[in-house]
Amino acid sequence: MSKAINNAIEQTGEIILGKNTAIRQAISCLLAGGHLLIEDIPGVGKTTLAQALARTMGLDYQRIQFTSDLLPGDIIGTSVYDRSEGSFRFHPGPIFSQMVLADEVNRATPKTQSALLEAMEEQQVTIDGETRALPEPFFVIATQNPVHQLGTFPLPESQLDRFLMRISLGYPDAAAERDLLRGEDRRELLRRLNQAVDTAELVNLREQARQVRVSDALVEYVQAILRHTRECGHYRLGLSPRAGLALLRAARAWALVDGRNAVLPEDVQAILQPVVGHRLQALSPEQDNGAAQASVPELIEAVPVP
Repeated sequence: MSKAINNAIEQTGEIILGKNTAIRQAISCLLAGGHLLIEDIPGVGKTTLAQALARTMGLDYQRIQFTSDLLPGDIIGTSVYDRSEGSFRFHPGPIFSQMVLADEVNRATPKTQSALLEAMEEQQVTIDGETRALPEPFFVIATQNPVHQLGTFPLPESQLDRFLMRISLGYPDAAAERDLLRGEDRRELLRRLNQAVDTAELVNLREQARQVRVSDALVEYVQAILRHTRECGHYRLGLSPRAGLALLRAARAWALVDGRNAVLPEDVQAILQPVVGHRLQALSPEQDNGAAQASVPELIEAVPVP
């Protein structure tokens, strides 16, 4: 593991106590060039994790609070007529930042959600016929409340697929919660966080992640996982080729975070849950996505390693 990545994990771990795996997953998602969805109940540190990552990675940061009356223009920006110049001038929205926190993304209407997800997919926005590129690197962390809570608009499967990973923080263990209750206010600790990675180094690390070696046998293993989800009869739809590409991207980044230049089957297994859990749907429409997520460990058991 590079010193910069190690420092980023350690510093973030001082803010988000007892969640080292979730922190490594979030950093791997960033290095893989994907976007992250955090689904959990309020108050477990979703927003704090995003702020800590922005500070340790030295990224320009904007937070968008999603509400039912939020409009697409509130995200991507609007053109306003400038009377002195006799023309329209574009005022960029908060999407033009290196890291964007879409807080409670499922409280906005589908139209507003689509505006964000289009920018995530294309790395650009088109306004008034002009295409504007988004910053590099560009990383979206979206938080989502459980879909059974009131006032939510669940993300459809096609939009969930735009997120490379979906993770959940959950409650801290007893020791971490005790330290949290006795420790300093998280906002004060955030203000004192040091930058562990500069922008040039982060771009270089992302390039290194793309260069991590994947053997033919490892590709066959991933392909066997995809094939099993299509043929086993446990899911409404099996994993798509894009899901396979996402799995390899995430595995490469996970291997880099672990300090290796080649992907092992254990890397694929380590990130299988966050990468495919939100892409698999249970057969029964009455069952929520949690039923499919619970079967991911069985998926690992069912597909032998070459």
